[in-house]
Amino acid sequence: MSLEIEVVSEGAAAVAKPPVEEELKDDVYTAAAYGVLDKLRRLVEQGGCSVSVPDAGGYYALQWSALNNRAAAAQYLLENGADVNAVDQTGQTALHWSAVRGSIQVAELLLQNGANLEIADSHGYRITHVAAQYGQTALLYHVATKWGAEIDAVDNDGRSPLHWAAYKGFGDCIRLLLFMDAYLQRQDMEGCTALHWAAIRGNLEACTVLVQAGSKENLTITDARGCTPAQLASDKGHRQVALFLSNARRVFNNRWDSKGLLGKVAKLGLAPALWLLIITMIITFINSVITGKFYLLKPELDLSFLVRLCLDIM
Repeated sequence: MSLEIEVVSEGAAAVAKPPVEEELKDDVYTAAAYGVLDKLRRLVEQGGCSVSVPDAGGYYALQWSALNNRAAAAQYLLENGADVNAVDQTGQTALHWSAVRGSIQVAELLLQNGANLEIADSHGYRITHVAAQYGQTALLYHVATKWGAEIDAVDNDGRSPLHWAAYKGFGDCIRLLLFMDAYLQRQDMEGCTALHWAAIRGNLEACTVLVQAGSKENLTITDARGCTPAQLASDKGHRQVALFLSNARRVFNNRWDSKGLLGKVAKLGLAPALWLLIITMIITFINSVITGKFYLLKPELDLSFLVRLCLDIM
């Protein structure tokens, strides 16, 4: 597999870590990160510290409060002039950071104060991408259903949140995205679908969910190198996943041949059985009027028997 296809950014993992307790600094960033509201008020109201200036790493106090779900601190920062859509050197906002740990309370606060859902960082990641990268299913559901976040948005490499959830192996996140009609067969710039990435990483649960929700075509789509998901899993040494995908393809192949008689009948669906039921009931009714009997040919072949027969056919 080529290096270009193998190498994939781990997402928003570059988010900085707050200082440990022994290293707490007397600044607005640390106060916001730990939700120390009294210290935050003192620094802003008495110390004259700005809430709109980034720290040495280029991160804003509002981002720190969002990362740790410090809603009270975030509310105070917004009330004192913090820009809800301020971006750091990577192009991320506080809303991006709220998705890292699934900080729904702060995310809701930010959105109510005008946070832009569709701001993309330098990699093209939106909040839905970050939520999928960290398996934050509840937050993803919240922003998609209440705020209309785009679940099929693609990043700079053509990857959707479903690609990321599959790559990271978050089964619940995959199920949610599929339930919300995420595009299962989308191919990124390397030609990979979500199933390709799940196979590359050897994520059996992710592969299972994607196969169950898809069709034979999902198993046969090839990437830029002409490899199917099963081939990629085999190349990576994920034998269990490769076997599962191969067996799944065999199951699809063994289904009724669409060119055969059964296949043609299957394509017609329930229509033949329903027509048979209707015609049978009409004939039975006419026969009963003429003969006064509710039989067609034999006493045992009555209407209830025919109804059961048609139901069995269906």
